Amino acid sequence: MKLRSTALALFVLLASTTLIHAKDFNVNNYGARADGKTDNSKVLLKVWKEACEEKGSNTIYIPAGEFMTSIVEFRGPCKGYIVFKIDGVLKAPSDPQLGKSIWVVFKGIDGLTVTGNGRFDGQGPLAWRYNDCKKNKQCKDLPNTLSFRNVNNAWVNNIKLVDSKGGQLSINGCNNVHFENIEIKAPEDSPNTDGVRISASNHISFLRSVIGTGDDCFALNGGSRNINITQVFCGPGHGISIGSLGRVQDNEDVTNVVVQNCTLKGTNNGVRIKTWATSYTGIASDFTFENIQMINVNNPIIIDQKYCPNNACVKASSSIQVSNVKYKNIRGISSSQVAVSFLCSETKPCQKLELTDINLQYNGKGPVKTECSYANGVAFGTQKPASCFH
Repeated sequence: MKLRSTALALFVLLASTTLIHAKDFNVNNYGARADGKTDNSKVLLKVWKEACEEKGSNTIYIPAGEFMTSIVEFRGPCKGYIVFKIDGVLKAPSDPQLGKSIWVVFKGIDGLTVTGNGRFDGQGPLAWRYNDCKKNKQCKDLPNTLSFRNVNNAWVNNIKLVDSKGGQLSINGCNNVHFENIEIKAPEDSPNTDGVRISASNHISFLRSVIGTGDDCFALNGGSRNINITQVFCGPGHGISIGSLGRVQDNEDVTNVVVQNCTLKGTNNGVRIKTWATSYTGIASDFTFENIQMINVNNPIIIDQKYCPNNACVKASSSIQVSNVKYKNIRGISSSQVAVSFLCSETKPCQKLELTDINLQYNGKGPVKTECSYANGVAFGTQKPASCFH
């Protein structure tokens, strides 16, 4: 996977289309109202439809001001390239929208830029009290703030997402999408507000971004392939997670993930691979975690193949094969005494784990520790805590 070549390909695509500039579409010229109360969804969809039917490169512009909108789906294919520029605020309804999975979605588009200095405000504090999933198995969804579905060749930069009702940013069925300078924020105690969820997508890159939330900063789910996460600050949150995997049948494999030059601060986990204790078969392989700074992180390095929230599983061994995982130059402070934990599957032991220059200190009393079960691998260079591999 080559982050630079992916970004270059997107730049060339954008440059080639912007040579034929078509039209600018300012939503104010179509009757949008920036009072934070009026539902602008019909205006936004009308503007999108007109821009989508034009050839060349067309810019939809949302200027300064608060534009409330109910659920909007910006659907392709389009005849040209769309630049969606937001300098104002798109504001979700105060209604919690129970049972809805999305708020703003881009779908079925080949050639897209989403940019500007604006933000998507999910109005999450008005909805979080309705999230009772920990005690109610029939709980209803709360919508993701921003979703990309079946979007190819896209560039997303400089935008902000705050206070999602559910997940913040969802990427599904996408190919060749580059995110840069993204800011995602929600309180530490906000429920299920994952920063970025990726599934069934290929060649996705995240660069120079800040994510603080109440759940995973990243959750890489089935079908995630060729993912690059570089220079991202994560915290608060639950860390950078691959999985959980294996809960549903035909869950696609996760392969070729690079996480590098990142900082995690005050998170519940660091870099984590998690599979359900009772799982369907699958593969999680070819991961590199490199140059990671941990600042008071619980479970800095963890593979958990016994994942079973709320004790909802029948006791069994995970059928997901974890292999070819490299941890290089991971350093900093652990807030748990066990800083490296490989709890792998009895029936599918972890294979080809590699630890190089691990230097983690425990901020409590006693020595920093490692725990391993059914894990096979090698270790090189500094190993603090001492490695299980000899």
